Amino acid sequence: MSQVTPRRIAVIDIGKTNAKVVLIDATDRAQLAARSTPNHVRSDGPYPHADTERLWAFILSSLTEIGAEFGIDGISITTHGATGALLAGDRLALPVLDYEFGGPDELASEYAGVRPDFSGSFSPALPNGLNWGAQLFWQARSFPEQFAEVSAIVPYAQYWAWRLTGVLASEVTSLGCHTDLWSPDKADFSSLVDAMGWRHLFPPVRPAASVLGALLPDLAEITGLATATPVTVGIHDSNASLLPHLGAQEPPFTIVSSGTWTIVMTVGGDTSGLDAGRDSLANVDAFGRPVPTARFMGGREFDLLVPEIATPSVAEVARVIADDIQVLPSFVPGVGPFSDQQGRWTVAPETLSAGERTAAVSLYLALLARAAMALCGLGRSITLEGPLARNTLFSSALSQLTGVPVRASGDSTGTSLGASLLFGGQAAHSALREPVPPLAVEGFDAYVSRWTERVGG
Repeated sequence: MSQVTPRRIAVIDIGKTNAKVVLIDATDRAQLAARSTPNHVRSDGPYPHADTERLWAFILSSLTEIGAEFGIDGISITTHGATGALLAGDRLALPVLDYEFGGPDELASEYAGVRPDFSGSFSPALPNGLNWGAQLFWQARSFPEQFAEVSAIVPYAQYWAWRLTGVLASEVTSLGCHTDLWSPDKADFSSLVDAMGWRHLFPPVRPAASVLGALLPDLAEITGLATATPVTVGIHDSNASLLPHLGAQEPPFTIVSSGTWTIVMTVGGDTSGLDAGRDSLANVDAFGRPVPTARFMGGREFDLLVPEIATPSVAEVARVIADDIQVLPSFVPGVGPFSDQQGRWTVAPETLSAGERTAAVSLYLALLARAAMALCGLGRSITLEGPLARNTLFSSALSQLTGVPVRASGDSTGTSLGASLLFGGQAAHSALREPVPPLAVEGFDAYVSRWTERVGG
């Protein structure tokens, strides 16, 4: 950890759907300012890819504006996983591939012959480019001339850190999030990295919670920030959500980090229940320890299934349960605890009110979260981060389903707060709210039993 904690910390938070720059006050962990922009995928070039130059322009303009208004004493970084950059000197050798692109599946059978066993990597075989190793394999085979120019392979958070500081690094939370590239138990690169001859391309591994370097002088001039402004190594986003709770809660405890993905992590849990076929895995926390994890695309499914969000009334929730209005998995193929099933409704959704539809999907996501916890373990308490923390029906249903206290984090964004803690410090316990009351609606237990029977467990 840095010995001196900057007071005003700008967090660059690149999510799959949106990118943000958030200013956190380190004294009370309050959010002072925020800028955001949609994170568009470009379809030009050799394959769908991140619009890194647009994001870079957004980052610099946000740092400039926020710095002029409030001042910035340090910069921290968090990004989504399953993504990295191939550098050829001071430029990209190839665009930053979008992990939802199906190109890597073209070589799935060949890749299966070199990827490590689940027992060694705790990384399941995932579709498209969700295994970063599969992306690299596909890029190396499909673009051999460009890949031959690669001088460094860096995780996505460390790519942005490099652009800010000029210093290269690798980091374990990004290397250890279902990439096939890391062996958590050995705290070392996996057999895949050596089999492909890539080890020398990865920069030295540095702790997420450390200062990588100072802002480059030309960027300091552009943004108006001090040249001595420190920049952290950076961290994978769901691990950033986890960081405020490490050391603040007694394990085992469960964190539900929500956004495009819903990531369920049980600190102090057992990896023996993980199932490679059901989208469960071990993440690696900021201190290099395996964390049993299960996931599904909760935010993506909510957006697909709820065209008009409405807070459901008590009567609408009761009607959904009494009339057995259910959503069954999965509407995003290939991910989640029921990745092999085809999503469907038990009634025609267009016949429902906006409130009924919101209620049915909220209950569905709670049932998926419970199924995820059957894989990664259930802690003595559950803390919700992100948009699902504001969904009271989801929270109360999850409390009833699990029988343990469920609390919403009081922080506006767990990822940004967690990333600010890379400079040191600990989030206050007061950020956790009182447990939500369990859902008490007649017929809910029978509703759950019918859903469980329909999905097969």
